[in-house]
Amino acid sequence: MSLTDKAIARIRRMIREGELLPGSKLPPEQQLAAELGLSRNLMREAVKSLVVARVLEIRRGDGTYVTSLAPGLLLEGLGGAVELLQGDTVLELTEVRRLFEPVATALAATRISDEDLAEVERHLAAMRDARDDVELLTRHDAAFHRAVIRATGNETLATLLEHISGRTVRARVWRGLADAEAAGRTIAEHEAILDALAARDPNLAQAAALMHVNTTERWLRDHLADGEEIPAATGPQPTVPLRT
Repeated sequence: MSLTDKAIARIRRMIREGELLPGSKLPPEQQLAAELGLSRNLMREAVKSLVVARVLEIRRGDGTYVTSLAPGLLLEGLGGAVELLQGDTVLELTEVRRLFEPVATALAATRISDEDLAEVERHLAAMRDARDDVELLTRHDAAFHRAVIRATGNETLATLLEHISGRTVRARVWRGLADAEAAGRTIAEHEAILDALAARDPNLAQAAALMHVNTTERWLRDHLADGEEIPAATGPQPTVPLRT
């Protein structure tokens, strides 16, 4: 480990062991450096790295603070890392989605509120309206799943799946463009998920979600095996916002 890495590890340990709590202010740089036996330059570099990692935040004119350490904040960098994955990793991410999302959907069925259910239904209605617009349908498809996963109330799970699933959106658009019947099947599969959620039936919800993700994975696997490539995005892909 470099000296900077050791400094980072020491600050992380202080947070992990409760010496520095979420939202607390760090001692002045000179004092903290002396307490840890580090130079001020090393301390400054460690703080910069932890700011980038969303562990610390610098408030100009006030000092350096520990962030909330919320999962959505700490896992923020995962999305950027996933976007840089190369080769056949889109298929690997689809496999990961298949492992996580059906179980998460089952959990959502046990916790979903009437308000959450209405949000899921709203995106399904938008998917029906966008049947002939693959890009828009896919954005509402992604928003549908985000609403389902958020209904679990598990921020860590929601953040992980958001970053994993987001990288597969382009593949789903490709399927919609290449398969004339994909829109109808996709909507029907989402209707099955909604029905299971409305019934608060976790087993049925898990089965419906597994069927849906598996269909996409199988299509993607077959076409990549034939040497086809996922078309690059032609522009920025805005997401459909969820109500808060």
